[in-house]
Amino acid sequence: MRAVVQQLEGSRIREVANAGLGRDDVLKFWFGESDEVTPEVVRQAAVQSLQAGETFYAHNLGLPELRQAIATYTDRLHPGRGAAHWFDRVAVTSGGVNGLMVAAQALVDAGDEVVVVAPVWPNLVAQPQIMGGRMVQVPLQARDGGWQLDTAALFAAITPATRLLVVNAPNNPTGWTLGADEQRAILAHCRRTGTWILADEVYERLYYGDDTPNGAAPSFLEVAEPDDRLIVAHSFSKSFLMTGWRLGWLVLPPALTEPVGRLIEFNTSCAPVFVQRGAIAALDHGEAITPALVARLRAGRDTLVPLLQALPGVELALPRGGMYAFFRLQGHADCMDTARRLVTEAGLGLAPGSAFGPAAQGWLRWCFASRELQRLEQGVDRLRGWLRL
Repeated sequence: MRAVVQQLEGSRIREVANAGLGRDDVLKFWFGESDEVTPEVVRQAAVQSLQAGETFYAHNLGLPELRQAIATYTDRLHPGRGAAHWFDRVAVTSGGVNGLMVAAQALVDAGDEVVVVAPVWPNLVAQPQIMGGRMVQVPLQARDGGWQLDTAALFAAITPATRLLVVNAPNNPTGWTLGADEQRAILAHCRRTGTWILADEVYERLYYGDDTPNGAAPSFLEVAEPDDRLIVAHSFSKSFLMTGWRLGWLVLPPALTEPVGRLIEFNTSCAPVFVQRGAIAALDHGEAITPALVARLRAGRDTLVPLLQALPGVELALPRGGMYAFFRLQGHADCMDTARRLVTEAGLGLAPGSAFGPAAQGWLRWCFASRELQRLEQGVDRLRGWLRL
């Protein structure tokens, strides 16, 4: 086995979760998904597809109907160019994580330098590493519990030797978001150095700012030219409550679409047709699904964050995007030990910050995507009791 594969770390979140296996009394906030099932209209579309016998291979790049629906959706969020502009730039993948891996396969050779903004979901570091990339992490700066990007430090790290910049905003785990002016500056710098950008915008719709006309977080798609060295990754998991369906998409420069289709052939051949039918229904009914979800997430955020901020020794700022409260506890620097103890001693399941890289050591992630606000309140009560406050 290749050394880089042998050296891959297992999920520290799952390591903590394993400590709670078999315990029904643990309040579980460690994984990044809502506790809501996929909407009925989406499930029924998949059922109807199966009943119609759609159990065969599809096009590598996805059903034309789904690609058209994604193109229309993209143009609605980022208007001005028309759906036809986007259609030939869409590649449907078997999950957002598969799309990100395909992007790494397309761009990263052994020995290539890859810069990533951290803390970040660990897959975004591991995927270029699997391809032999040399990772350089540029940490966000924590100030009063909030997170900011030092663009000067980022630009110093990105040189003509940098093959790829990986950036996730809105960010998992911190909730940090990029502004449009920052995106323009990053894009301009990467044009000068010849660096590709892989933008993970999976949380684009889970945004709580009021500074954009579409209610979504700023996107690189709004500031980029068609031939820019930019790949944007999306998923149906978060905004459409479809985590278990494993479906995502990439938006690519037109010259990359066909080669990426060939890569998809060698990875998964294609996404299942019945899953794609469900995704079409999700997009058709998205404005009845996503805004309601965001409203529930905002309620969860606005319930949890003030309660945590009221606890002595907690450092936490209100996240502008995503579905996580990311905080640290004074006197509890070993977040892995803290997360394990919270499970076993308090029945509270949180994700350790160290799962997201060295920049997040000492922090904890709490997913607030809960339909029952009382569960969040109960969780804070358990944390307060464990801290003996």
